[in-house]
Amino acid sequence: MPSEKKISSASDCISFMQAGCELKKVRPNSRIYNRFFTLDPDLQALRWEPSKKDLDKAKLDISAIKEIRLGKNTETFRNNGLADQISEDCALSVIHGENYESLDLVANSADVANIWVSGLRYLVSRSKQPLDLMENSHNTPRFAWLKAVFEAADVDGNGIMLEDTAVELIKKLNPTLKESKIRLKFKEIQKSKEKLTTRVTKEEFCEAFSELCTRPEVYFLLVQISKNKEYLDANDLMLFLEAEQGVTHITEEMCLDIIRRYELSEEGRLKGFLAIDGFTQYLLSSECDIFDPEHKRIVQDMTQPLSHYYINASHNTYLIEDQLRGPADINGYVRALKMSCRSIELDVCDGPDNEPIICNRNNMTSPLAFRNVIEVINKLAFFASEYPLILCLGNHCSVQQQKVVVQHMKRIFGNKLYTETPLPSEAYLPSPEKLKMKIIVKGKKLPCDQDVLEGEVTDEDEEAEISRRLSEDFSREPKMIWLCKELSDLVSLCKSIQYKDFETSMKSQNYWEMCSFSEAEASRIANEYPEDFVNYNKKFLSRVYPSAMRIDSSNLNPQDFWNCGCQIVAMNYQTPGPMMDLHTGWFLQNGGCGYVLRPSVMRDQVSYFSANTKGIVPGVSPQVLHVKIISGQNFPKPKGACAKGDVIDPYVCIEIHGIPADCTEQRTKTVQQNSDNPIFDESFEFQINLPELAMIRFVVLDDDYIGDEFIGQYTIPLECLQPGYRHIPLRSFVGDIMEHVTLFVHIAITNRSGGGKAQKRSLSVRIGKKAREYTMLRNTGLKTIDDIFKLAVHPLREATDMRENMQNAMVSVKELCGLPPIASLKQCILTLSSRLVSSDNAPSVTLCMKDTFPYLEPLGTVPDVQKKVLAAYDLMIQESRVLIETADTTHDKIVQCQKAGMEFHEELHNLGTKEGLKGRKLSKAIESFAWNITVLKGQGDLLKNAKNEALENMKQIQLACLSCGLSKTGSGQADAKAKRCLEAIQEKDTGDENGRL
Repeated sequence: MPSEKKISSASDCISFMQAGCELKKVRPNSRIYNRFFTLDPDLQALRWEPSKKDLDKAKLDISAIKEIRLGKNTETFRNNGLADQISEDCALSVIHGENYESLDLVANSADVANIWVSGLRYLVSRSKQPLDLMENSHNTPRFAWLKAVFEAADVDGNGIMLEDTAVELIKKLNPTLKESKIRLKFKEIQKSKEKLTTRVTKEEFCEAFSELCTRPEVYFLLVQISKNKEYLDANDLMLFLEAEQGVTHITEEMCLDIIRRYELSEEGRLKGFLAIDGFTQYLLSSECDIFDPEHKRIVQDMTQPLSHYYINASHNTYLIEDQLRGPADINGYVRALKMSCRSIELDVCDGPDNEPIICNRNNMTSPLAFRNVIEVINKLAFFASEYPLILCLGNHCSVQQQKVVVQHMKRIFGNKLYTETPLPSEAYLPSPEKLKMKIIVKGKKLPCDQDVLEGEVTDEDEEAEISRRLSEDFSREPKMIWLCKELSDLVSLCKSIQYKDFETSMKSQNYWEMCSFSEAEASRIANEYPEDFVNYNKKFLSRVYPSAMRIDSSNLNPQDFWNCGCQIVAMNYQTPGPMMDLHTGWFLQNGGCGYVLRPSVMRDQVSYFSANTKGIVPGVSPQVLHVKIISGQNFPKPKGACAKGDVIDPYVCIEIHGIPADCTEQRTKTVQQNSDNPIFDESFEFQINLPELAMIRFVVLDDDYIGDEFIGQYTIPLECLQPGYRHIPLRSFVGDIMEHVTLFVHIAITNRSGGGKAQKRSLSVRIGKKAREYTMLRNTGLKTIDDIFKLAVHPLREATDMRENMQNAMVSVKELCGLPPIASLKQCILTLSSRLVSSDNAPSVTLCMKDTFPYLEPLGTVPDVQKKVLAAYDLMIQESRVLIETADTTHDKIVQCQKAGMEFHEELHNLGTKEGLKGRKLSKAIESFAWNITVLKGQGDLLKNAKNEALENMKQIQLACLSCGLSKTGSGQADAKAKRCLEAIQEKDTGDENGRL
């Protein structure tokens, strides 16, 4: 059977439109009609039927079309009652006439919508010479390059080659293609020409390559960003990188360098253009990876106390199989340390010949010599990270062999061992920075008031804890073990103690002491006392280990415990699957150093945070993640699948992991029988309330009635996502990268606070003043303190109003430009400039800098439609100006209230007692105080970030106006003035160092 013909050129789009297809026509009155649309043979008009109008009126001249929009980006779509049921990716609008009226259509699939949008855009841009394009589709630079490739391989110079040679040549140019698919394509071409010979001509070679190697979704993107050419020049590429990919400080020379590195044709490299094949290579390269390269190095502050970080931790590190039957294996340590694990476990027992051993006490068959294990640890301790390594020592040795353990550790580790006595004058643990290249031993310690050579301590043994809990006599005393002074002295910063309750811990636990929690106990505490758990973990380290019931060594969900601030969540590295994917993905950030700084709301001494919060986290601006799953490439058959031969029916699941309010998942439709290049074209939106704790997991599955089978996955923290068009390198079930197996997506994040980076974009939802939600302060019941917090109510409302007004004004401009909320302001200016240019290419408005703000002044008369856009633009500049000019004063008021409140922090208990508060009421007052301080700090930060974003926006607008020619007023003076203003904006942006904006 012939394979379905793919779109690989503009003439393919035009042929499809001439044949016609059914599209739904959407009216503003919530009515939707099915109509059959065709393009006239002479390419001059678009027609539809049936229609009540005359045949001459049921048409639209190509010459009357102003622009073509993909997506629901017109008033009709926004106001149609059925709009929610229409897929964003199937909607398109044809804007026509002087009044910019819209013909709003819905295609049956995103693919069909793309064909109409690309074809119409091509015709509109080429309306002067449309027929040339049809005749010249074989004269494109791509065909010239393919002919040169063919001629170089055609040694005889006959213009013909053996099919085997042609197949090899195409495989060399595109290694991901299957040989059987290339041969089938040649057979189809030869059959359509009714040829008997299997020799391949130059034209057949070019045709086969174009049909096999053109990804339609990349072709549509190329046409869209090249302003309807079939290649990109340096200027197109520059705008794409700035406006779509969020790249800053890009120059024309950098774009020419990209073209020189990726363009395949000699002609393209010399003339500076990138055709479809080079563009596809570029999008697949590491330069367009979804993972932000910034995060491949240390980007977080490493000078905070150790308890402020999540720490990459392993459970039963010596195992490479399950914990019931698995033998001990040195490779468990090698693997963990190479994966930046910073907390490993050693269960040490007495061995023969007075040499301690490490073994699985359920399987004593293949013990490891303790000495050999620590030699490996010494060699690899700082292979992947220079930050401290914690050794969790499970001591099951006699006193005699404990002394051997100490001798080996001192001899092998030498001065890497951290044994300094913690200072009681300090309140927190030292920082990872201070403990660089140090090995810290976690274990039991003899009481410091007893000067003895050995003594009894409780057994820090997970199995003992479990057997005690499972026994009838729950109150039975914990098992005791003997400990020698030498081993006790090796323990300094991580002394193991038993957890009783938070009240006892907060009163009497020292900062260098830490508790281990079983999974069941940690889950109970996390559900019953989430706020207390977070507060406890600000100062003390917590270790959570998997339930002993997990005899198959399955993994717990680390996110449940990270949400409560637990630093050391021990994972069974030997067991792959979704939980290990989350763990591995999480520690990719911060240079993969094994330490990740917790969000500030979980670190600040006075702050309120509960993982079980049902919505907005106080002081944190929620973000909206927009994901479009476009297509997949080279999906392999699931491992072990045997039922369906080589055919797979893939679909994609997007999972969001984070605090419970953020956890959700959505899936695409299934694409039938396509593993090479399935097209999904589906868009999704997720609200993320605490972005710093959120992760996204993309999973590709094979839809099967027996049970969906795993194809590949990729897990990434939200903070590491790059915006724009990206390829995701999928990983196998065991976590290995699969060569050439990718998912092509588009990513945008809106409401992202903190300007400065082009990718940090603006709000996506407009919030009217009446519906606006203000973050409320809570009453503590302590009059003196409540009076201080009351002074912050007005500045907080002011701050929210300023932020929301600016965001709403930006959304209005985007809507009037016919752009989706995820568009950048640079894209708005590009769209606007194309509308504001008269027939002789002279702009009808000019950039006019007033007090360093970029206003647009009309030059002569402007049509009413554009007046509306310019009015919205003026309002946006006005709102931005209000924010920039008054943010400092409001911010100061908020900070003053926060400082005044903090002065009472130490006195809270005494004040509460004076007011007669005790027990639960006093706790509630302290909690409300922490909530208010968190809100004030958070809202102050949001205002500061909004001001920086507004300054960045002004800069971006001005740069965009300069590059679009809207500032050319005929004199060099205007440009010089614009440059001076840009410098002034940059100066404003830097501010001074003491926290002033």
